Amino acid sequence: MAKEERLICQSSDLVSGGVGVRFDVERTDGEKAPGFVIRYKDDAHAYINRCAHIQVELDWQHGQFFDDDEQFLICATHGAIYSPDLGVCVAGPCKGQRLEKLLIEEKGGKIFLLSE
Repeated sequence: MAKEERLICQSSDLVSGGVGVRFDVERTDGEKAPGFVIRYKDDAHAYINRCAHIQVELDWQHGQFFDDDEQFLICATHGAIYSPDLGVCVAGPCKGQRLEKLLIEEKGGKIFLLSE
């Protein structure tokens, strides 16, 4: 089965450590879930927008996922801190747990969500 791709945003919409782009993800069960894509260093990374500790969205304001130093993703509700490239909680109540990573591809100046 071929992978389908859906445009999320332009590559230029993302700056390392900057504001992320939110989007909806249709799950295999037909439900929708909130997703987001950020840029960290040179790479784009996308996740389901749900904290691993409590199922709340991470951003404290729309698209604000990074901490003040622009090095980690942080949950606005209780401060869980995640590595932006792996989605692993490195500090906080869910240390060692992960955000749900989404498969994306960056090509031709655009970022696409991939699904099968």
